[in-house]
Amino acid sequence: MAIYLTATGLHKPKDKITNEELVSAFNAYVDNYNRDNATAIEAGDKTALQHSSAEFIEKASGIKSRYVIDKKGILDPNIMAPIFPARKLGEELSIMAEMGVDALNQALDNAGLKAEDLDGIICACSNFQRVYPAIAIEIQNAVGMTGGFAFDTNVACSAATFGIAQATGMIKAGLAKRVAVVNVEITSAHLNWRNRDSHFIFGDIAAATIIEQSDTPKGYEILDCKLFTQFSTNIKNEYGFMDRSEYLASGEEMHHDIKEPVTDKLFLQEGRKVFREVCPKVSEIISTHLAENQIASEQVKRLWLHQANINMIDLILRTVMGKDADKNIAPIAITEYGNTSSASPMIAFHEHQDGVSSGDLGVICSFGAGYSIGSVIVKKI
Repeated sequence: MAIYLTATGLHKPKDKITNEELVSAFNAYVDNYNRDNATAIEAGDKTALQHSSAEFIEKASGIKSRYVIDKKGILDPNIMAPIFPARKLGEELSIMAEMGVDALNQALDNAGLKAEDLDGIICACSNFQRVYPAIAIEIQNAVGMTGGFAFDTNVACSAATFGIAQATGMIKAGLAKRVAVVNVEITSAHLNWRNRDSHFIFGDIAAATIIEQSDTPKGYEILDCKLFTQFSTNIKNEYGFMDRSEYLASGEEMHHDIKEPVTDKLFLQEGRKVFREVCPKVSEIISTHLAENQIASEQVKRLWLHQANINMIDLILRTVMGKDADKNIAPIAITEYGNTSSASPMIAFHEHQDGVSSGDLGVICSFGAGYSIGSVIVKKI
């Protein structure tokens, strides 16, 4: 009996930030910083900050806008961070669960299923707002799934494909017949909005995918999955529950002022190194995966790639499919959504299936911190 990817769902936050709005706030912060530190800058003790621009952002990344849960705090030059009122666990849904529930309910509706039809839920994300109880179990309870299992997993931007591979493996092992993979990304909270090199990269979103075993072919058959990891610190986010103890050990005071948030452990990457090291490896993994399944690259009609950077997408497309490859093979979602970490290839998949016909082959591929790379070969029914 085959295993199929039968439906997807997508939750978009209500707020949207354009490059122009973001740049206006960032440049106001830069002006304030340079003015307040003018003496130290002139003495050479501090370095003056540089303005950003909408043109720079679009050229560097392809991004024109992004969705976020709270734009007011992000666009305030004195704060530059999203503001989320606390929610009491057990009495109201966490923000992550709320987003995940909406995306999952959409996916269930699109699959013609109910929550009780699921055997498992995997919440696969790059960040979690708490360690436990698992966000996946909270989602399980909220959608009314009374049996089965749910758990969280984290492989950064590759969490979606790793989650699909986990779901597929569990179904093959007889642990489940239907599993939902939910990717909830509140990346606005892990981003240093005062860093010119990365303040524009991420957006918030939630995606959900239904994986099921069926006698009746439907959706996309999952032909094979391939996973790869290799340790690197070129993309990292070290913020965590041990920070308190590390601060105590260092003798420094804990810093709780939201106007001056601790930023040295938030998202940080060596962009040029990542581009140079990750793109060739992603192309190698996809090409090897296709070869292992006796599939020639010209047979692939669609590459739903992680929306990390438009230039990375273009390079991977040309390396795998040939230098003259049709750009429509690798659809772009990053322009509107920004980089949404684990959810990004599923956004591309959710929104760009036009032109894919019965029997066509495609690859869902993610890549990110770790380094981690996941490739899923699918065939349209």
